Amino acid sequence: MTDFTEDQISDILKNYKTQKDRSREYYDKVKDTEQFKMKNRARAKKHYDNGYNVKRKDEYKINADVIKAKNLYYYYKKTNQINLFKEKHSDKYEALLSINYIPNPA
Repeated sequence: MTDFTEDQISDILKNYKTQKDRSREYYDKVKDTEQFKMKNRARAKKHYDNGYNVKRKDEYKINADVIKAKNLYYYYKKTNQINLFKEKHSDKYEALLSINYIPNPA
């Protein structure tokens, strides 16, 4: 890593602060203009149309069974009935073991 002198560090910080102040002033100046709003809305719509929500729903569907198994495991763990969880929900117990969520009882 390069060692900077105190003056160089001071200059870097001053330049950074100046740049941030300028960009904030610019944003405050243009944020209420109709052109900025339309451009921002178009960007957001494009992001939405590219399937952001679909991807999130798909990720949830994939992980839904695991999430439900984890929640059920939390309940049985909180009530100190883990053996009952193993008996009643052996498939969910095996799924949690397979992803190494529960330590393997060796």
